[in-house]
Amino acid sequence: MQRREFITLLGGAAVAWPLGARAQQPERLRRIGVLEGYGQSDPEGRARTESFAQGLQKLGWLDGQNVKIEYRFGATDPGRLEKDAAELVGQKPDVIVATTTLIAQTVLKHSRSTPIIFVNVSDPIASGLVVSLARPGGNITGFTNYESSLAGKWIGLLKEVAPRTGKIAVLGNAQNPAGIMFFNSIEAAGASVGVQVSAFGVSGPADIERAMDLIVREADIGLVVLPEPVTGTNRTLIIELAARYHLPAIYPFRIFSRIRWIDCLWC
Repeated sequence: MQRREFITLLGGAAVAWPLGARAQQPERLRRIGVLEGYGQSDPEGRARTESFAQGLQKLGWLDGQNVKIEYRFGATDPGRLEKDAAELVGQKPDVIVATTTLIAQTVLKHSRSTPIIFVNVSDPIASGLVVSLARPGGNITGFTNYESSLAGKWIGLLKEVAPRTGKIAVLGNAQNPAGIMFFNSIEAAGASVGVQVSAFGVSGPADIERAMDLIVREADIGLVVLPEPVTGTNRTLIIELAARYHLPAIYPFRIFSRIRWIDCLWC
């Protein structure tokens, strides 16, 4: 999901909530909690929060005037994520925005009454967030940007750019339930074309470096990077290591390719 789409979707969801409430209680300061997958110092994280505030402003909601936005940026730290989710729920906001599958699951675990809007979720039904797409049910709804079966197509694309690829290393956060769905799809696709698939669970830079050291020991291996906060936050490191070892790779978002232009190093 690109930044413009991200804020457009959030803005569209937000407009249905405040307009009716504004007419009923215009004097009350509304509160929005946002749990962001990227760090506060991350350029993408800053861009998203700025875009969100600008989108709300266009709808007549000004942070600090008629609405208060509370941001939390601990998504890559499981302990902090639990604490941030509980803290935001405890503040009794009018709505909470959850920006990944794991974040949405964590917030939902802490509250079955606070309205929750999720974005960047790959499979809200399989993740247990909603009952169905037509009727989400409960206190949560939102937008999906990936269907997990799409991950299987990444194998074919990687084989096109690097035909000699006989093995696939899948890099992602082992604690993220969405990663399991992606891996299952990739594994099934790999089996259909005779490609061996292995998963490498990471939770930070040290894990990524260890995983990449193991991956490059294999011949004719390609890399698939899953879409989630740990890989997104550490995208510069992943890109640099893949370039250093001449690994053909598939990345989940355009922000990975914007870090640097990499020629076809494996050709």
